[in-house]
Amino acid sequence: MANTTFSGPVTSDNGFIGAVTGSVTGNVTGTLTGNVVATAGYIQLRTATAAVIATAANAINTTGKVAGTIVFDTTNSKLKIATGALATSTWVDADGSNAVTPS
Repeated sequence: MANTTFSGPVTSDNGFIGAVTGSVTGNVTGTLTGNVVATAGYIQLRTATAAVIATAANAINTTGKVAGTIVFDTTNSKLKIATGALATSTWVDADGSNAVTPS
C-alpha cells in the first residue's frame, strides 16, 4: 500500500493504515484495530424507548444491529446489548439480565 499525506476530503476503497486524526464526517464502518480517542470527552450512544427496542420492524433492530451493539433504553434508563444481528435478536441489559426479544 502506498503512503501519502493529504488534506481535504478523501475516499479510500482499501482502508487506512496508521493514525487518522481530525474530524470524521459520516459513518465509520469496518474493523477498528487500535484505540478511539474522543476529544469531545464522550461517546454518544443510540437511544430508544423500551417499546421501540421491542419492535422488530423499528430501525434500531433493522439498521446497523450486530452482536454487541449498544443502545440506551430511555424508558428504563439502562444500557441494552444486542446478542445478534437479526431484527429479532435479543437485547439484554448490560448486566446480562432482562432479555427483550423484538417481535
